[in-house]
Amino acid sequence: MEVLASSSLSPIFTKPNKTNPNFSIQVKLWVTQPPKIVKASNFRYGRTRSNKPRSNATNPGLVLVCNRFLCVIERNDHRKLSGKVMMKSSVNFRQNLSAALVRLVSVLLVSSISVVTTDSPSWGLSEENLLFLEAWRTIDRAYIDKTFNGQSWFRYRETALRNEPMNTREETYMAIKKMVATLDDPFTRFLEPGKFKSLRSGTQGAVTGVGLSIGYPAASDGSPAGLVVISAAPGGPASRAGISPGDVILGIDKITTEPMTIYDAAQMLQGPEGSTVELAIRSGPETRLLTLTRERVSVNPVKSRLCELPGSGSNSPKIGYIKLRTFNQNASSAVREAIETLRGNNVNAFVLDLRDNSGGSFPEGIEIAKFWLDKGVIVYICDSRGVRDIYDTDGSNAIATSEPLAVLVNKGTASASEILAGALKDNKRALVYGEATYGKGKIQSVFELSDGSGLAVTVARYETPAHTDIDKVGVTPDHPLPKSFPKDEEAFCGCLKDPTAACYLNQGLLFSR
Repeated sequence: MEVLASSSLSPIFTKPNKTNPNFSIQVKLWVTQPPKIVKASNFRYGRTRSNKPRSNATNPGLVLVCNRFLCVIERNDHRKLSGKVMMKSSVNFRQNLSAALVRLVSVLLVSSISVVTTDSPSWGLSEENLLFLEAWRTIDRAYIDKTFNGQSWFRYRETALRNEPMNTREETYMAIKKMVATLDDPFTRFLEPGKFKSLRSGTQGAVTGVGLSIGYPAASDGSPAGLVVISAAPGGPASRAGISPGDVILGIDKITTEPMTIYDAAQMLQGPEGSTVELAIRSGPETRLLTLTRERVSVNPVKSRLCELPGSGSNSPKIGYIKLRTFNQNASSAVREAIETLRGNNVNAFVLDLRDNSGGSFPEGIEIAKFWLDKGVIVYICDSRGVRDIYDTDGSNAIATSEPLAVLVNKGTASASEILAGALKDNKRALVYGEATYGKGKIQSVFELSDGSGLAVTVARYETPAHTDIDKVGVTPDHPLPKSFPKDEEAFCGCLKDPTAACYLNQGLLFSR
C-alpha cells in the first residue's frame, strides 16, 4: 500500500478528507496478504528482576508476527515478557534472521508514506502565482462570510492555480477578479494599481473628476439598470449640470454602466484636468446626454454658519448649522473646529446636515460621534458569528453634549453618515429629519497588495446602538422635512427666519420630541 497525503495545493489529489478540507489522501493498493507467523530462534531474553541471566538456549516459544504494516515479537505460550526483548548478535541469529526476512519480503506489503502538509504547492510558484495567493490569503483572513458564498475556498485556490493562466500580470489580475466575483459581493472588489490610487485619493481631500458619489441601485426600487447618484459635490461640474441624488447613470462615454462596478465607473469619471466625459443620465422619466469637463474638485468636508433668529435683543435664539459633506481624513478636526467656533458665539442649538454625504472614513465617523455623546454605544461591528466589536464612548472626547441637536438626512446619506446618524438617534441625543437613508450596512477595509494593486473587502456589517441592521433599509428619520427645504447654509437660515416661506420650519419644533 502506498499512502500519499498532501495539502490542497498539491498536484496529488484524489480523495478529499472530510474532516480537514485542507488535507487530502491518495491511496494505491499494491499487495495484500494475511498476517504471517514466522518462527524465530536464537533470540535471547533480557535479564529478569532478580538480575539472573536466563539460559542461552534457543526459545522456540518466541515468534515474529507480521501484518500489513508492522512486525512484532511475541511469545506463543501466552506468558508475558518480563523485560525488553534483546537480540544478541551471533552468526546463527544473523543467518536465521536473514532467512526470515527473505520470506517476509515475498509476502509483506511494499509501502511508502509521503506526507506534505505545507500551505504552499509542492511545485515551484511563479511571481504571478504568489501575487494571486497574496490576494487569496487577504480575502481568506478578512472576508465577513466564512462560507465564502457557499464554496470551498481552499478548493478554489487549488483549482485556480492548476487551471487559470497566470503567465502575465494581466492574466493574474483577471484570475483575481474571477476569484473575487465568486463571492457575489458588489462591495468586495479587486483594484488595479490606478484604481487603488484613485480610491485612496478620494479620502485625502481632492480628486480630479466631475464631483459625483455613486452607488449601486437597490434591487427592489424598480430603477433602470445602471449606477445611482448618491450625491453631487456642490459647485462641481455634475452639480452645475443639474445632476441630483437619485439620478441614474446609464452610460459613460457611450459604454453602458449596467455591468460596471462602482470602482470601474469612478475610474472612468476621473481623468486629467480639462478633459471631458460624456454621461447618459436618467432623471425620472427623462434621459439626458451631458458632456462634463473634469476639474479638480476640492472636497472641503465642513461648512458652518451661525443663524440668528428673530427675538428680543441679546436673547435672540442662535442656531449653529454644520454641513458635513464627506468623511475624509480632515473631517473630524474640521467638525471640532466648527463646533468650538459656534459655541464661542453662544449658540443655543445645533443642526448637523448629513444630506448627500456618501460616507468615507469609518474612524472619522466614530470620532465625530464622540463629540456629541457623553457616553454610550456608537456602533456594533458584527460578523457571521454575531457581535465582534463594540465602539462606544465614555465622554472624554465630548465637546457639545448639552445643546439640542437635529440631524438632517436623505437618500444620499450613506455608510459612515448612517453610522453617525444612527448613533445620535438611538442614544436619544438628536432628532433625525428628512427621508430614509441609503442603507449601506456593510463595512469594507482596503488592503494594498505587494505590486500596488489592492482589494476592498467586506469585513463586517454594523448595527446601530439599538441593534438595527440598516443594510438596504437605511436609518428611518423621526420627522420629514418640507420638500422644498434647501441644502445650502444660506437658504437654511432663511427657512428658519421667515414664517411665510414654503420651507419654513419652526425652530421650536425642530428640537422638540
